[in-house]
Amino acid sequence: MTASSFPVDPVTLSQDLLRCCSVTPADDGAQALIAGMLEKMGFEIFSLPFGSEDAPTPNLFARIGSGSPSLCFAGHTDVVPPGEGWSHAPFSAEISDGLLFGRGIADMKGGVACFIAAVARILQERPLKGSVSLLITGDEEGPGHFGTRPVIEWLSQRNELPDFCLVGEPTNPAVLGETIKIGRRGSMNAEIVVTGVQGHVAYPHLADNPVHRLLALLAELTNRTLDTGTEWFAASSLQVTSVDVGNAATNVIPGTASAKLNIRFNDLHTGAVLSDWLREVTARHAPGGEVKIAISGEAFLTEPGTAVQHLSAAIKAVTGREPCLDTGGGTSDARFISRYCPVAEFGLVGATMHKRDEHVEVSTLEDLTQIYMTFMENFGL
Repeated sequence: MTASSFPVDPVTLSQDLLRCCSVTPADDGAQALIAGMLEKMGFEIFSLPFGSEDAPTPNLFARIGSGSPSLCFAGHTDVVPPGEGWSHAPFSAEISDGLLFGRGIADMKGGVACFIAAVARILQERPLKGSVSLLITGDEEGPGHFGTRPVIEWLSQRNELPDFCLVGEPTNPAVLGETIKIGRRGSMNAEIVVTGVQGHVAYPHLADNPVHRLLALLAELTNRTLDTGTEWFAASSLQVTSVDVGNAATNVIPGTASAKLNIRFNDLHTGAVLSDWLREVTARHAPGGEVKIAISGEAFLTEPGTAVQHLSAAIKAVTGREPCLDTGGGTSDARFISRYCPVAEFGLVGATMHKRDEHVEVSTLEDLTQIYMTFMENFGL
């Protein structure tokens, strides 16, 4: 492939990726498509499957150049199921009225295509200074056990961590250029199971009602103000999502009662400390109660230093907008990367991500490509 035939059109690249039906955990050729393009552009390619031997998670790492500055772009090729009721087939990559439709165009195959196109355009003009890499996983929309986390650990073991990582998540609520994510709240799910003694409601002295104990401990948990927020984070929030007894009778005190809750927490807390608090409150109100906890990510913050300033400047140069720096929303794979190097997130408009008829304006793909190009130049590449 000659320099003039590098894949510089982000729209065509996006359409090619959209036609891969890569509903997690399937790949359907998406990563092979990317690897083929990057290899012809001069990238060194590493295929990094992790997980079970029977059905490993596909991951791709590619690098061109060496030394500093070193920039890594992180993204994913897996998508959520499309569901029903689309006006355009979810994997046909149709363009209509200036919009490109397809499952994963916003989240986040469009961002991946724009970054590849941006690197290709720079390579048409000159060699890169330093190094550029791409970390592409097939396990972002799934459990996340065998995707970005083991790949970034692999890079750490090889002493090849980048100076900065940019994640191409769709960070903008309505228009391109609104928001850069410089952190994320932590998230933990918990299930509390309280065991009592079943009995007849007319003879409560012969029973032990677990519902009363559960309600008392939930009242203590929900009445506590975890914090009032910080400079970069909103206040942490505990939300009870389910209370279950499974009791169809009106005259029976149940033997067990359970509740599920989620805590979205800022960087004033850690999952371990919050876990200890849940267990301590449960032990006081319901001795012997069981607390099951799953922490999907810790809170993290990338202080807005030089790299974030370069990204902000690139966004303003292309869109005319001064992006706000934000830490809201759900979790992303940036939570794994943040433990190893500075990371920020910026991509397309996410208003339709995970919805039927997911789409972006075609013009924003070119704009995002220009932003990524300008950022790389600002970054010293």
